[in-house]
Amino acid sequence: MDNKLTKILLAGAFAGLIGGSAVLAGQEIYQNYQVTHSKVLTSAKSSKKMSSSDTASTAYNKVANAVVSVINFKKNGSSYTESSEGSGVVYKKGDGSAFIVTNNHVIDGAAKVQILTNSNRTVVAELVGKDSMTDLAVLKVTDADDLTAASFGDSEKISVGQRVLAIGSPLGSEYASSVTEGIISATKRLVNADDSSNNSYGGSTVIQTDAAINPGNSGGPLINLAGQIVGINSMKLSSSSSGTSVEGIGFAIPSDQVVDIVNKLVKFGKVTRPALGISMINLSQVPADEQKSTLKLPTDVANGVVVYKVNAGSPASKAGLKKYDLIVGIDGQQVSTQADLREKLYQHKVGDKVKLTYYHGSEKKTVTVKLNQSLQS
Repeated sequence: MDNKLTKILLAGAFAGLIGGSAVLAGQEIYQNYQVTHSKVLTSAKSSKKMSSSDTASTAYNKVANAVVSVINFKKNGSSYTESSEGSGVVYKKGDGSAFIVTNNHVIDGAAKVQILTNSNRTVVAELVGKDSMTDLAVLKVTDADDLTAASFGDSEKISVGQRVLAIGSPLGSEYASSVTEGIISATKRLVNADDSSNNSYGGSTVIQTDAAINPGNSGGPLINLAGQIVGINSMKLSSSSSGTSVEGIGFAIPSDQVVDIVNKLVKFGKVTRPALGISMINLSQVPADEQKSTLKLPTDVANGVVVYKVNAGSPASKAGLKKYDLIVGIDGQQVSTQADLREKLYQHKVGDKVKLTYYHGSEKKTVTVKLNQSLQS
């Protein structure tokens, strides 16, 4: 039941170059067919004037002065040494201050944080709060005259194929305010993320895009062509589990999740969330023979979340859940994946009671669980 996960890297705290490409035989055959069977129009026509509305240029110009480089300094004796760089974006201004959202891994372990504005001005930033589970952090600067605030769009309204821009500082502030364009490849992708030191950031439900996201882009915005933030760039896929280099697979934290987290960080400085006290994997990740021999599930059960560890004294343990149980519902709503379970679970507060539907072997059960607080910050 070992889960063969692809290697996903947080994109902000280190640098690296990857390459490699492949040509699909079917695509090549189709292209050859087009060449031999398509009518070619050889006469050129004069170009037409393009509409200035909803273009990459207008979208970029709306947010350019909201995007900053975020520089992480470590203490080195009596001085500070630059440790790493990432990106961030101003989402709110007021009373002479600006609030900036970035990734937790961009500012993690910093003794001092500075931002570099689009007008090339350096300002010391204060850490307001951070959350390792969602990999988000909020900074505050009081010298904010040349900064503007970008607005959030509704990430529930995005669609596959929609054009988006990633803005930030790939490979550091030398390339600050770089913009790349792509499309949304998936609106909700569950990934498991590691940083360069192989520290796990756990499972996250993210937006997948083929807009180039490189080391240093972390914390910068993914925007739609209306100039609205639909995600915060956080990760890139560098290679598969077999070591194959990949390109064009990057991930961003959805804006609706970002808004919820940053509001809690500004208000409380941290995020508390409910937990069942289990470790889990998707049923789809378990080989079919083990679903039958180890989990002993009915043959018509195709989806759900497998419990592979129950923490002692946890709500799940008190409710009687065991290793290899399969969770298929919460409060009467179907659960197919970890993403489903987390999304529904996080709609509740610590102390709430939820009804879990699960299989223990071939027996289907329902139990009430009182949620406690997650130990993750």
